[in-house]
Amino acid sequence: MQHLFRHLFLRPSFRLSPQRIGVALIAAALTGCATRGDYVRPQAALPETFRDVDAAASTGTGKTFAELDWWEIYREPQLELLIRRTLDRNRDLKIAAARIAESRANLGVAEYGPLPAISAGAGFTRSRVSSVGSTPLPPNTGPNRRNWRATIDASYEIDFWGRLSSLSDAAFNDLRALEAARETITTTLIGDVATAYFDLVALDQQLKITEQSVATRQEFLDLTQRRLQLGAGTRVDVDRAQANLTAARVPIPDLRRRITLAENLLRVLSGDAPGAVERTKVSVDELPGAPEVPVGLPARLLERRPDVRQAEHGVYAASARLASQKAALFPTFSLTGQFGSDSGLLENFLTAPSRIWSIGPSLLLPILNAQRNRLQVDAAAAREVQAIEQYQKVVEQSLREVADALVGRREFAQARQVQAEQLDALRDVNRVALRRYEAGVANYFEVIDAQRELLAAELALVQAQRNVLISSVQLYKALGGGWTAQP
Repeated sequence: MQHLFRHLFLRPSFRLSPQRIGVALIAAALTGCATRGDYVRPQAALPETFRDVDAAASTGTGKTFAELDWWEIYREPQLELLIRRTLDRNRDLKIAAARIAESRANLGVAEYGPLPAISAGAGFTRSRVSSVGSTPLPPNTGPNRRNWRATIDASYEIDFWGRLSSLSDAAFNDLRALEAARETITTTLIGDVATAYFDLVALDQQLKITEQSVATRQEFLDLTQRRLQLGAGTRVDVDRAQANLTAARVPIPDLRRRITLAENLLRVLSGDAPGAVERTKVSVDELPGAPEVPVGLPARLLERRPDVRQAEHGVYAASARLASQKAALFPTFSLTGQFGSDSGLLENFLTAPSRIWSIGPSLLLPILNAQRNRLQVDAAAAREVQAIEQYQKVVEQSLREVADALVGRREFAQARQVQAEQLDALRDVNRVALRRYEAGVANYFEVIDAQRELLAAELALVQAQRNVLISSVQLYKALGGGWTAQP
């Protein structure tokens, strides 16, 4: 049908004739030509399972990891409270909600496009014409005139080519894309709050370990000073013990700074001014971890991850706008009508003799603007290609993020185990070195080295435990979980 209208109306030798108009109207009425077919989701190269995950671990009868609600993952009371406050008060979510409201209003406007436009108007005018003009006034007629007028106007564009309905489809998918964008923000915020909270608890523990190390080294300094007074030690021993104590104090200001930054971040995310944050006084390894459940299949990413759905709605909207631009190449058929009253005397206003009306079809052909419309079609087609490529990119990125999170969770768990074994060994070394020094069979270097290695191992274990928790956060986010706001 599109080729037919190109032949009838868009040829350089085009001449308007009743026959051409009749053919166009009959063909459109019989077939209702469409410029766009049914939407088909862009193909995405999805593996059967995620990397390093077998099929048996990907499926199950219960919920998968991403299908668990966030309050089933983050089961620490203070963290749950922070997440709820963030979802209620975060500024980015409020901005996203306002954008959705704007888009919903735009959709309402677009949905009125295929409907008839009806307006009413009324007015009164008083005027004077020239009594000596080129057109003489009739006898006994004064130059002053009055006129009362009231009309109801209606117009209706017959959407043969789907231009208006395509614009409505585009607006609808814009709305759905913004809703998915809000879900993306929700997922990101939940992950950011959990990450900042785990960081905060880990920093608290690292500060506590460091302060305990300072106290232990202070005791060792006191021991070396007593040995010096008894003649069993040297000034070098005291100076090295003092330097060891000072070295343990060096990280404390930076740890306190990072704790303050983490608290400020959590407060701002939840819509508050920077300040202190209440949290559970436990070690990182005492925080509840994520449950071990199947991760699901890659095909579920297309429905679970809101950024993937946002990109898909972007493709649909671009396709609909392309169809609308194609429809602009063809004639526009409209019906217009008017009904009302027009009278020079008030007593005759709204009477049968004062009635006025008109009705008739109209045809608008893109002749001088045809080339510009074709260029706009080319631009819309290019935007559709961009949207498709963006969709493919988001899908590929989501697969990479899941694979990275899976390997991170596995390897961080192994690293934590190795770090815990090292710490147990270094505690024994430190205990033996201190006893040997007190007995006078070891020098101060053994004790200082043992204390230094022990502190580094304790801090590293806290970091390893923090990494395990963060890897679960990253996996949950990568799988598209957590955007449900309320239980």
